[in-house]
Amino acid sequence: MADLSELLALGIADARDGLRARRFTARELTSAYLAAMDEARALNLYITETPERALADADLADARLQAGHAEAMTGMPIALKDLFCTEGVRTTAASRILGDFMPPYESTVSGKLRAAGAVLLGKANQDEFAMGSSNITSAFGPSINPWRVTGAGVGEALTPGGSSGGSAAAVAAGAAIAATGTDTGGSIRQPAAYCGVVGLKPTYGRCSRWGVIAFASSLDQPGPIARSVEDAAIMLGAMAGHDPKDSTSAAQPVPDFEAALQGGVKGMCVGVPKDYRVDPMPPDVEAAWARGVEMAKAAGAEIVEVSLPMTKPALPTYYIVALAEASANLARYDGVRYGARQEGADLAEMYAATRAEGFGAEVRRRILIGTYVLSAGYYDAYYKKAQRVRALIAQDFSTAFQSVDVLLTPTAPGPAFGLNEKTEDPVAMYLNDVFTVPASLAGLPAMSVPIGLTASGLPLGLQVIGRPFDEASVLRLGRAIEDAAGFDRSPRLLAGGV
Repeated sequence: MADLSELLALGIADARDGLRARRFTARELTSAYLAAMDEARALNLYITETPERALADADLADARLQAGHAEAMTGMPIALKDLFCTEGVRTTAASRILGDFMPPYESTVSGKLRAAGAVLLGKANQDEFAMGSSNITSAFGPSINPWRVTGAGVGEALTPGGSSGGSAAAVAAGAAIAATGTDTGGSIRQPAAYCGVVGLKPTYGRCSRWGVIAFASSLDQPGPIARSVEDAAIMLGAMAGHDPKDSTSAAQPVPDFEAALQGGVKGMCVGVPKDYRVDPMPPDVEAAWARGVEMAKAAGAEIVEVSLPMTKPALPTYYIVALAEASANLARYDGVRYGARQEGADLAEMYAATRAEGFGAEVRRRILIGTYVLSAGYYDAYYKKAQRVRALIAQDFSTAFQSVDVLLTPTAPGPAFGLNEKTEDPVAMYLNDVFTVPASLAGLPAMSVPIGLTASGLPLGLQVIGRPFDEASVLRLGRAIEDAAGFDRSPRLLAGGV
């Protein structure tokens, strides 16, 4: 039996090698993670845990390994964000309205991961219907970031970010070797930055959305959250691919993302957008960004300043487009076909009572805003105009990529904040997405890589943005920064200290 702490220290690549060399079994690896989940339970990382399923998956993985049929993710104990429908396993979207929903089908991405041999530890906590930047909108209570401010003892609980906060915190706390997330406006990248892990949003259409509970259909994109760039590359390879069941899925070949890491960045042209400097720019963020630029230069990349003039209107544009689509997507939750139902005197009253009881405050707010911008008299003034601005934002990036290969920016305007710090001001909460929404609106691949710690000991991330379907270049620069940064991925306060 291998030592538990040694097993939990392994990333996907090293664990894969260990399993294939028979130094330990998938059951032993899975048992180590189930024990870690017990230790981390105070962090509220999972909505639904599946220990029996995990051990059964591990036994299947061991049989495959014994037969010499190991795939990329064989035996890897992962968490799935609770937006991915899993056949026979409760899927809630962190909402009361889907509190007992048991899907009769499997999402394409989770099905691909299962076919690649992954072990399901459980369904990770998140913001309700992926609407949030802090994980506090979950109907099951917020996940808690395993990091703490240095020298403050236990201190105030910090947000893990959102909406994929449970996924990022589970990876950071050692309660999953990797996890899936979904990214609509930064919901993989921002929590990855707050938790000191790697989060990759692929190009829109790279990974199928079929079976993923929708927030904003033209923006949502599944992607991996992992401990390293290499692990993210391995997991993305297992998740990606064309899906005829998803009309937005791209018929693009899936490269060997792991092999692409070997290319290095010598001769790569890295753009630094001057428009990503907010006023005031937090000193820790500015210093981390400057360090990242120097790391890229030292690795052989050429640095070029670029302009993306439509950056400023990107945030309001995003919140018009995304909320309009959310209003349309969430209209299906009416208490008639599935999910929770509140009775009423007539059909209209039943609809109103079900939605008022089933949706949380933030989801109701976003539905109301989205309905407003789509309403007669306001559609042209808001939604149609936002779509025109979105096209200009995409053109900004297209112009920049005529002279550079990738862009390097901060991921978030600061480190993780207190769980209750911004709850009274929705606009302040939305501003956490200021650096991530432009790439989402343009459908571009983007990844957050941990660069270092703030003066108070909290992780910061840098964002690498690439051309459509050029995840390979994003991964290569991310790997160069990761190697130069030498980031310690262990939280200052482990989960058991909460």
